Amino acid sequence: MPYFSVEAVPSYRRRRRAAGTTLPGARPRRETSTGVTLLLLEDPGILRDRDLWLELRARDPANPARGWVPAYHFAMRLDGVDRPVGRLGFRVGSTHTIEQFAGHLGYEVAPAYRGNHLAERSCRLILPLARRHGFDVLWITCNPDNWASRRTCERLGAQLVDIVDVPPNSDLYGPGSERKCRYRLTL
Repeated sequence: MPYFSVEAVPSYRRRRRAAGTTLPGARPRRETSTGVTLLLLEDPGILRDRDLWLELRARDPANPARGWVPAYHFAMRLDGVDRPVGRLGFRVGSTHTIEQFAGHLGYEVAPAYRGNHLAERSCRLILPLARRHGFDVLWITCNPDNWASRRTCERLGAQLVDIVDVPPNSDLYGPGSERKCRYRLTL
């Protein structure tokens, strides 16, 4: 997909920004502490590994008031299966909450399809997209007692950095989610 500089087309950029839409083919920029707006790609490309593929379901804009960054939401799909077998979210930006508690990647596999490394394979499919967005490190978090997710992180090559307490006033705090393992995945 060819890139073009959005800065070189200011009137187009203003119209798209005013409409609240993403820029097709635009080179995404990483969110910074200065509040640079991230651009989500309209078409992240083909994300396929043998019989597994990711179907883009939604692109969520940032919500600074809640501390949310833009995100892609994908359905995990298997050839020959009519409905999604799981889901994967990729949060495109870094904040304290993302790096400490939520992680850049979140995944869930339907019980009937667990044990087939679908979460690991799906995460691997996202890595080129993460690089396109300028990431060189991704954070993945999970509950300490979620051994399957911890093993997924290890199989990806992520390193356990620490286990942290989730603040009780956080959206992520709840029964069974009082603590999070933080894994660092270097791309």
